[in-house]
Amino acid sequence: MHIADGIVPVSICIAADAVALGGAYLFGRKLEAEEVPKMGLTAAAVFTVSLLNFPLGGASIHLGLFGFAGILLGARAFPVVFATLLFQSLVFQHGGLISLGLNSVNMGAGALAGWLIWRALLFAPSIIPAFLAGFAGIFLPALMMAAEFSLAGYGKGIFYIMMIYLPAAVIEGILTVFIIGFFKKSRPELLSRGKK
Repeated sequence: MHIADGIVPVSICIAADAVALGGAYLFGRKLEAEEVPKMGLTAAAVFTVSLLNFPLGGASIHLGLFGFAGILLGARAFPVVFATLLFQSLVFQHGGLISLGLNSVNMGAGALAGWLIWRALLFAPSIIPAFLAGFAGIFLPALMMAAEFSLAGYGKGIFYIMMIYLPAAVIEGILTVFIIGFFKKSRPELLSRGKK
């Protein structure tokens, strides 16, 4: 899911860099000291799970926990995703520095979608928004990446990537349900369904 430098035109990457920097600033401002440990632990979880790759449909994919990050952090998940991707690009060359904004917008959108789903489905038992948040956390970035590749001239066949990420999104949804179930038993105060 990490787009490397040179795959998407630089003009698109620069526009995405501006959006990602603006988003990281907007969603990261007025940070309270007690939020920092939760953000750091979430960043570590997102970073670690993305290092576990497995083959699927002729590609190598990984989970992201973006939906879970959105549930736990709300809009603060966006700067966490940005910082995690920056570190990954510098240390492991996952993605690139020019495409950092593009990757951050894609995966950050998955985290924000997870947050919005978690907040919107207040009437539903937590298992439903947890699954949908986890699913959207992976599927939305994959959809955005396919659209960006199509805009860059790779053709509509690139949407085949959606078939690769569909099972990953289901797995991510199920994993998110189990994680949220654990948190409901151990630290329910971390799972606010109101505004963040």
